[in-house]
Amino acid sequence: MYDTIIIGGGPGGYLAAERLGQAKKKVLLIEQAYLGGTCLNVGCIPTKTLLNAAKHYVHAQQAHKYGLTLSGISFDWARIQQWKTEVVEKLRGGLASQMKRYGVAVSVGRGEILEAPQGDRPGTVRVALNGGGTEEQSCRSILVCAGSVPVRPPISGIQDNPVVVDSSGLLAIEAVPKRLAVIGGGVIGVEFAGLFASLGTQVTVIEMTDEIIPFMDQEQAPLFRRAMKQVQFNLGCRLEAIHQGTVQLVTKEGKQETLEADTLLMAVGRRAVLDTWGAQAAGIDLGSKGITVDERMRTNVPGVWAAGDVTGKSLLAHCAYRMAEVAVADILRFLDGTPLESNVMRYDAVPWAVYGITEAAGVGLTEQEAAARGIPILKASLPMRLSGRFVAENTFAGQGAVKVIADAASRRILGIHGVGSYVSEFIWGGAVLIEQELRIEEVQQLIFPHPTVGELIREVVWELA
Repeated sequence: MYDTIIIGGGPGGYLAAERLGQAKKKVLLIEQAYLGGTCLNVGCIPTKTLLNAAKHYVHAQQAHKYGLTLSGISFDWARIQQWKTEVVEKLRGGLASQMKRYGVAVSVGRGEILEAPQGDRPGTVRVALNGGGTEEQSCRSILVCAGSVPVRPPISGIQDNPVVVDSSGLLAIEAVPKRLAVIGGGVIGVEFAGLFASLGTQVTVIEMTDEIIPFMDQEQAPLFRRAMKQVQFNLGCRLEAIHQGTVQLVTKEGKQETLEADTLLMAVGRRAVLDTWGAQAAGIDLGSKGITVDERMRTNVPGVWAAGDVTGKSLLAHCAYRMAEVAVADILRFLDGTPLESNVMRYDAVPWAVYGITEAAGVGLTEQEAAARGIPILKASLPMRLSGRFVAENTFAGQGAVKVIADAASRRILGIHGVGSYVSEFIWGGAVLIEQELRIEEVQQLIFPHPTVGELIREVVWELA
């Protein structure tokens, strides 16, 4: 009998398996496809690998501005795809090694809860093995990390249309399209738009709201959009139908328009997987977006926890990591009878990042969210061109800014947001400032290394004084 069975081998699932293995627990990890889940195999890692290749291509084209002479600049899409595959397989192999290192058993197939643990009675999980056949395993606790899948909206012409792909399909495309229409201006759509525009594709983004990346600060989102000069953004548009490669839409002004594309990326979001792992048999409460969990990632059923996209609370891999750690802490308490820890999930300091030739990132409250909560604020912003390193390393030195928001009464830092190179690498520091509830005066006393782009945070905080 296993101490814990984990359904889903994505970021939340494999990290939980590692942590429980470190604690010397007997763990079974069930993954239907490949270890790493969406993030490693058809999400975060492959997209960043392709984006990195595009960055090298763009930088090579701009080399003359740095005093470098290059000729015959071109790209080989097949080789780029090969490199992507090599990266994914290498990391996938690393995860398999980690499972062996910590003594985690791995079953490749679909896991389904037949019976949840109840008191001294163990739970039962059935695995439909990919190679054929089934097996049933018993356990003292269950962690559900079933992940999410792309949403396909009920729009005429989407189904059985070879021109329409989701993010997984676009990652595997054999040739760079000449014309790409991206339906959805969220993170996935914008990252792919920037990638293919950098490689010469004519890219059009169709977004129903008035701005891309709806959760971004409203002063920062336009900066990010304008930095992608090669992308055509159609904002406030409603998609009505698709006929092969022809897109019919209605503009913000109510005008009907059409556009043609060789490939259509459907990137309107993702939804939690709630229908394949036995939620009903286990009696687990499901909300409108995912499994209902408390601050310790407990479901309503004792002995069953959930983490990651399947909860619907945050569809970020690093949030799934933290959810998994919180769940593991409570599972260990459940298994060993140890005292309750103050290890709970907090969401106000979860950072996010959007990648591309230009990046965007943020953590904490936006100005609009603070206003919605009725919090009087202090705010300040400085352009990236005030960073010596940013100017030295970018030919587009005027693009981007760092913005900081603080509580006007307590002077506590509430939000940090940035657009420009390297913001994804230093935004974690903003998470620390918010998590530790540091005030303006305390941040002003911190020493940031120079020259770095991240030191702009400190300079903006001084603007709040």
